[in-house]
Amino acid sequence: MAIDFDAIRKKLNQLNGNNSRRNMMWRPEEGETATVRLVSFPDNDGQPFKERWFYYNIGNNPGLLTPHQFGNPDPVQELINKLRGDNDTDTQKDSYELAKKLYPKMRSYAAVIVRGEENKGIRLWSFGKTVYQDLLNIMLDEDYGDITDPLEGRDVKVECVKQPGRKWAMTSVRPRPKSTQLCDDPKQAKEWIDNIPNLDDLYSCKSYDELEKIINDWLGDGAPTERAFDASPSKSSAATVPTTSSSDNSGTSSSAKYKDLDDAFADLGTF
Repeated sequence: MAIDFDAIRKKLNQLNGNNSRRNMMWRPEEGETATVRLVSFPDNDGQPFKERWFYYNIGNNPGLLTPHQFGNPDPVQELINKLRGDNDTDTQKDSYELAKKLYPKMRSYAAVIVRGEENKGIRLWSFGKTVYQDLLNIMLDEDYGDITDPLEGRDVKVECVKQPGRKWAMTSVRPRPKSTQLCDDPKQAKEWIDNIPNLDDLYSCKSYDELEKIINDWLGDGAPTERAFDASPSKSSAATVPTTSSSDNSGTSSSAKYKDLDDAFADLGTF
């Protein structure tokens, strides 16, 4: 069997710590402005950015990758569907409120070169819906076009500011008026593009059984009865809806140590 040198390089990078999550990720610092160059993912059906959906703050888990986005069975989604289908007038309101807490949140990812930190290579930047929409709108603006083009694209200024009285810091993006190359050295540009970090190396799904246990434990901690939810379609146990105050406490227990949503997602491990 032929030796896979790419696999050897990947393993060597892992042993050297080059592929650790902290080294692969970038995020703007609050109160500062950074300039980045976005690079399109080459294996993404023509879309420049990638999306991932997470269940957020179920128990002490900062984020859980949703299996159903990959077409796999998902006990949390099954619970959401059951809660939304609750027609009992006595529990319908609580069921709806719990379902809303469980709805997954989308995170978007761009490959970036941070100007002034080119020696760190290409990294991944995770952002929410607002920044995602802003970047897509910029690309649809005929004055800018494909800002990720390695030859005629544009650098983007990223500013992260927390306004007085606001809970979260706000991130804004603004394209530079002049188009530039990704790098003056074509070989270096190609090396960056060929070595975009693999998002799937950062996050992986827990198994159905693992997720089922997590959701059962979470419901058990907050539910007024001992009966928890069993997501398996072949089993007959039903969903037990925690009281609003209990589910609020369990749902926010892990968020208290984070100063913003980006901070929480920056702390995600490999799931």
